[in-house]
Amino acid sequence: MGINKESDISASLQIGPTDQGMVRIYVETDTQELPFDFEPDEADEIAEELMAAARTARAQAKKR
Repeated sequence: MGINKESDISASLQIGPTDQGMVRIYVETDTQELPFDFEPDEADEIAEELMAAARTARAQAKKR
């Protein structure tokens, strides 16, 4: 499955700090639980990538 392919899968997303000083992105579907733990610096990089993607998506939406 690629970034541009639609899916019928629904999921719950939670993001927060762990008691071990990590940042957890937790994804839960009807059949799976996926915890992803990141060092705080890695989480900052992910946040920057999300913001850049949001800016790009807004720019593309304006062109339509």
